[in-house]
Amino acid sequence: MANAQVILREKIEGLGAEADVVKVRAGYARNFLVPQGKAYEASEENLKHVEDLKAARAQREAEELQAAQALATKISKLRPKFTLSTGQGGKAFGSVTSIDIHKELEAAGIELDRHAIELEKPIKRSGKNEVVVRVHPEVTTTLTINVEAGEGAAEGDE
Repeated sequence: MANAQVILREKIEGLGAEADVVKVRAGYARNFLVPQGKAYEASEENLKHVEDLKAARAQREAEELQAAQALATKISKLRPKFTLSTGQGGKAFGSVTSIDIHKELEAAGIELDRHAIELEKPIKRSGKNEVVVRVHPEVTTTLTINVEAGEGAAEGDE
């Protein structure tokens, strides 16, 4: 099978980051990476520009890390509240999921992928709960949420 060596122009999931020299199948390089502008051939001339790309990559990664740390600080200061309706025996109906937490973060003006919220299972108990949020591969923070038990099921509901 023919392989080709290419220099990535941007981060491609599962392949590498910009300025990485990687080996891929020749067809993948010829039909997708190069025409889409995601990579270019690793010729002698292009390999000379790798150092410039690596410098740009280092600067971009430093900016992303700094922005992630600022976002993590902002998230850790938030204290969102959720109310779960309860029945007669005090049993909670429903739960607080990562989608609910994501909606609260969006309401607070924080743009974040909902999969960054690492919640093992939905929260069904009242009280303070800590949820880990992975803002960046190197930056995680803890979000403390308060879940309160509310009066949900009224006597006449059917």
